[in-house]
Amino acid sequence: MKRKENVEAFITVNEKPVDDISLEFFYKPHTITLLAVSIVCAMYFAFVRDENNIEENIWAGILCVIFFFLTVSVIAFPNGPFTRPHPAIWRMIFGLSVLYLLGLQFLMFQNYKTIMGIFYWLDPGLKNFHINMDKEYGVNCSDITFERIYSVVDVFALAHFLGWMFKAILIRHMGILWAISIMWEITEIAFAHLLPNFVECWWDALILDVVVCNGIGIWCGLKLCKILEMREYKWISIRHISSTSGKIKRAMLQFTPQSWTAVRWLDPKSTYMRFLAVCQLVIFWQVTELNTFFLKHIFEMPPSHPIVIIRLILIGLFTAPSVRQYYIYITDTQCKRVGTQCWVYGGIMVSEAILCIKNGKELFERTQATNIIVWLLIQLFVSIIFVYGYMLWNKYTKNGNEVTGSKDTSPFKASDPRKMNSYLESDDSASFKED
Repeated sequence: MKRKENVEAFITVNEKPVDDISLEFFYKPHTITLLAVSIVCAMYFAFVRDENNIEENIWAGILCVIFFFLTVSVIAFPNGPFTRPHPAIWRMIFGLSVLYLLGLQFLMFQNYKTIMGIFYWLDPGLKNFHINMDKEYGVNCSDITFERIYSVVDVFALAHFLGWMFKAILIRHMGILWAISIMWEITEIAFAHLLPNFVECWWDALILDVVVCNGIGIWCGLKLCKILEMREYKWISIRHISSTSGKIKRAMLQFTPQSWTAVRWLDPKSTYMRFLAVCQLVIFWQVTELNTFFLKHIFEMPPSHPIVIIRLILIGLFTAPSVRQYYIYITDTQCKRVGTQCWVYGGIMVSEAILCIKNGKELFERTQATNIIVWLLIQLFVSIIFVYGYMLWNKYTKNGNEVTGSKDTSPFKASDPRKMNSYLESDDSASFKED
């Protein structure tokens, strides 16, 4: 019986069911139709294309492989913990994560020259960019003027703020978020001798980064979480809406959460393993962020390059279901295996780190071992202080409630349905809460 419950918990994490479907066409399998359309499209483009250009032929072949792989993903892969706006989208995202992991494995067995040759083929303009062409960082820190501070506030500052707002929506725990925020500034100091752009003035690191971008981003993200949790969810089938504007509005709302569940990473009675798992999340997040900077430094790409932007978008999409699966794994005692998307993301994180170390030997030869050891110790210490400190603060000030304000003492018990979530028939109202 216990084994059956464990299997059911694992299946729920990987394959979120969609019940009470009213528009059945969008949720019925159309495998034969999909196969026929895919083959016809592939045959058409294979025969009508001009095959004189070798580079275009390679591009067409790569795109065809990706197309069929994502098609198979929709049919065979799990959709993960989310079903909005449609499970097929999350299956394709999982397929993209598998493709990205396989691509990293391929690059891992190539030398630096071959990898750069691939990037030069994708964008010949990269030949003219070298990382030492970048601007100087952390100079004239005593020159604090409004003009200089304003010059630092650019599109990347906005991206920084939005990134932390996104992290707050995913994690929803102030202690964990502030541990990641503070630890990232310490990480920049520890690796500043390797990455020049980690050298910052004190006012840039403490005020603009920690207080403004990180702090306001965390506050806005948690505020949005609280609003979404307290919102009353009443989903009506699109077939029961008579007006055209109402149908359009309902279709657009399909891209919003079906419901919002309060999370509870820790409570005063948490086990040591659960506490260490949360601290581990903080360290994993630091490694993911470090991979971003080492990749673009070692393979010499400007921060605004499309490859860098696309990778950040993909990592964000992969992280969303991974964090949810990781949360369920460490909080639900019935779930004995980590979710598939979380497993794949773990492989991506480690593969990126190995790729950086393998191709950045000259860079890592300058590594100061003392800095890294101290960094790891501070990582563990700060994680424990912030996470455990916030847990105790909640215990004595809010009776152990989570940041979202729920009175729930169980991580999976729903809030009062009369106040919080009233479910009517919807296109995909699930029997389990989701984000």
